[in-house]
Amino acid sequence: MKPTVYITRKLPDEIIAKVEKHCDVRMWEEMDKPVPYEVLEKEIEYIDGLFCLLTESVDKALLDKAKQLKVISNMAVGYNNIDIDAAKEKGITVTNTPGVLTETTADLTFALLMTTARRLVEASDFLKNGKWQSWSPMQLTGQDIYGATIGIIGMGRIAASLAKRAKGFDMNILYYNRSRKFSLEKELSMQYTELEDLLKRSDFVCIMTPYTPDTKNMIAAKELAFMKKTAILINTARGGIVNEEDLYKALTAKSIWAAGLDVFEEEPISIYHRLLTLDNVVAVPHIGSASIKTRLKMAELAADNLLLALHNQTPKHVVV
Repeated sequence: MKPTVYITRKLPDEIIAKVEKHCDVRMWEEMDKPVPYEVLEKEIEYIDGLFCLLTESVDKALLDKAKQLKVISNMAVGYNNIDIDAAKEKGITVTNTPGVLTETTADLTFALLMTTARRLVEASDFLKNGKWQSWSPMQLTGQDIYGATIGIIGMGRIAASLAKRAKGFDMNILYYNRSRKFSLEKELSMQYTELEDLLKRSDFVCIMTPYTPDTKNMIAAKELAFMKKTAILINTARGGIVNEEDLYKALTAKSIWAAGLDVFEEEPISIYHRLLTLDNVVAVPHIGSASIKTRLKMAELAADNLLLALHNQTPKHVVV
């Protein structure tokens, strides 16, 4: 008898076909709309495997309803949407998909940095709205990137790839991390520094650390006050690491120059969110890994993790 799995979002046909070879598949048929929690409550009761996204809150109350669940395969690097302790207590394997999105996310981070620094969205809107009437010496002037100082908070795989891109722009690279990366320091001519020093010296502050209880509100009013008035904050890690209310105040007070954001404390973000009203904010909808090749690789890896666990083999990437 085949194990039963539930997939919380409509996936490409080749991924569904791969899982269907080995499992009875039930699936939420929407591509762009998350499965409602109440639907997941009913589905989780009698399934052996769950293939989910960051949009699903797999909390203790939900897991308590699962009678035979063996594995949760999260199609993401992060897994703060899952109650890991509750899963471990019930003997449920949790997997994720690191590695395959490293370069794509680093690309997006540097693209967001460049877009924010050179005010590209603002300039495009300026042109499209018929405001370009003449050339002016200081019209839509931004910040230089080449030769500037970048401060990277966290130094995992994606952060290291971001540093390599920064090196190509001859940037001075500072980083702060729980542990030093001596080989990377030598390879990329990076300098380890404490957080306060990084914030004070950097022209660009890029957040690349995971979201944990320790990193919640890691960047708030105190930290923003250390930054230069010409500095730009980039966050492609997780929402909640930056206190959004404090960031809004810093941006409106011009105590920092701009922000580029791919992630938010609550997602999807409301179009009425105050940060979206600011010209000095470039915001995109959590698209760090959104290249066609990368998303297919993530889905395939999540499917492999799911199938391996269901067949009592060790998945490629196990969280617990």
